[in-house]
Amino acid sequence: MYENLVFNFPQVVDEKTDFTISPHPLFRGAADVEGSEFTAIYETITKPVFLERSARFHDGDLYLIFLAGNFPHVFDWDAEIDLTIGNYGVDEEKFTITQPTIIRIPAGVWYCPLNFRVVNKPVMVEAFLMQPEFTANYYSLSRMHKMRYIEPGKWEEITE
Repeated sequence: MYENLVFNFPQVVDEKTDFTISPHPLFRGAADVEGSEFTAIYETITKPVFLERSARFHDGDLYLIFLAGNFPHVFDWDAEIDLTIGNYGVDEEKFTITQPTIIRIPAGVWYCPLNFRVVNKPVMVEAFLMQPEFTANYYSLSRMHKMRYIEPGKWEEITE
């Protein structure tokens, strides 16, 4: 009766990077559990990487969670991560994360770049998006466009 509410994480292999532990779990929201209004991406970053350069925003609230990747010792932290929130040149603010942190990015608020500048110990980053699928809005080539996350390193443009 309720088996459709239980989802076993797939082991997602990200062969294109050398800065994250693979495999890692992924929850694609309504594509995995019908009716879900939540998506989740989990990655463990093992060395410095400028992960996201392009600013974007989402149609739902996003929660970015940064924990030490040495479970269960989630406070065993040794990293510095830079994240920008706000509109470029208007109200942007740069934050440097130096301890386990959760950041709420409200729907419609621009954020990124995201730079894992110093990583002396692994960092678990979790992106929880309050939407039925993981999509992001970008501005490039003088136009706004929306992209849908498919799998690590693979996005597709949504044309409506």
